[in-house]
Amino acid sequence: MSLPDSDPRVFFAAERTLLAWVRTGITIMALGFVISRFALFVQLLTLQSSRAINPSDQTLSAFLGSIFILVGGLSILLASIQHKRFIATLSFSDFPRGYSKQFAVALSIIIGILGVLLAGYLWVAGT
Repeated sequence: MSLPDSDPRVFFAAERTLLAWVRTGITIMALGFVISRFALFVQLLTLQSSRAINPSDQTLSAFLGSIFILVGGLSILLASIQHKRFIATLSFSDFPRGYSKQFAVALSIIIGILGVLLAGYLWVAGT
């Protein structure tokens, strides 16, 4: 089966790949948030016992969580750049009529920037 010269499936495959990277980045960021707040959970558990939590544990937890969130946000930003570069190589006929090719890129850039800002906030709040 031969494919026509204009095939919007190429564009949609690129969109699905970008959205898969966005989901992956959000998952990494969520894991980082859980890690950064894990020391608080341990602190609640230790209130029931006589052992106090070490403040360096909270700092380490906030640091590791912030790194995970930063990695997730940066992966989304890099995927957005890669997607934008790829769709720039497609011909105009490969895009569906009336479909915005910038929406997915703009949304993923915003999510990536918010992830980087969240990492900074958690690092500052955790130290």
